[in-house]
Amino acid sequence: MASADRDNSGLIEALIGDGRPLLVFVGLCLVLAGGFALFLSTTHRFLPHDVQFLGMTAEQLCGIQNCRVVYFMFHDRVAFGGALIAIGSLYIWLAEFPLRKGEAWAWWLFMISGFAGFGSFLGYLGYGYLDSWHGIATLLLVPFFIGGLVKSFSLLEAPARFSSLTKSATSVRWSSPFGIGRALLLATAAGMIAGGFIVMMVGMTRVFVSQDLQFIGLPAVDIRAINPRLIPLIAHDRAGFGGVICTTGIVVLFCVWCAKPSKSLWQVLFFAGAVGFASAIGVHPAVGYLNLIHLAPALLGAISFLVGIALCYRPMVYGD
Repeated sequence: MASADRDNSGLIEALIGDGRPLLVFVGLCLVLAGGFALFLSTTHRFLPHDVQFLGMTAEQLCGIQNCRVVYFMFHDRVAFGGALIAIGSLYIWLAEFPLRKGEAWAWWLFMISGFAGFGSFLGYLGYGYLDSWHGIATLLLVPFFIGGLVKSFSLLEAPARFSSLTKSATSVRWSSPFGIGRALLLATAAGMIAGGFIVMMVGMTRVFVSQDLQFIGLPAVDIRAINPRLIPLIAHDRAGFGGVICTTGIVVLFCVWCAKPSKSLWQVLFFAGAVGFASAIGVHPAVGYLNLIHLAPALLGAISFLVGIALCYRPMVYGD
């Protein structure tokens, strides 16, 4: 066989490609992890390491205070699962569309959101519970993420500067329907960043707000008396959820600001928002946590998102 006809590329090289397949893989893993979190929560199951840490199963804990402690924990985990699906889908879109075209802002968005997302795992230092499964999954995904970033950097059009994140992809009057819709989506993303950061800080410090304790029906000291390891586990859930919400907000913000309006952008924003808000809000009536003060930020965010995504539909999908 002539040397010109030989294919000397290896299997690993083919799978890695230009680096984007690695980033798509990370996004897909996040989607699957989110789906798994939703499955466990809807079936009222703890992970094995949760049971080992607590020394209690979900069924045993459910026998205390009318299952309110378990319901509270699962309400955080359902919202966490929805947020993972949202950010995973956005990562897949980023790799398959703007990064494929060499748009530098997409690469930098992977960089800063990855730093924020993976870095939020270090929040365990604030609550004293190291989730072994979460830790292993993070350690396994980080090399794929870094490898994808390193390999895909060559795709970027010069100059591949961080300042690309500051440049809006479109010039539109803010008073137009598209401008208003875009502003509402940006405001929703900013609210997610702020809200997620606050939830993460609460999880790392006081753990509960007053509405949480009203729902559970016990003060924090009594919750600690049930099991001294219960609050660290709840804090872990809260901080992790807050970190993912904050990171998702960062990704949504720059996708809306930097990406050229397109059908695929509208679709992924709609999907991510629908899954995220449906999980975060829908779980509350399911567990009976209906405090309006607690729900108000999520409800306002959902309304802002729905109006914004509706106003952006025709300009993004049809270019009107």
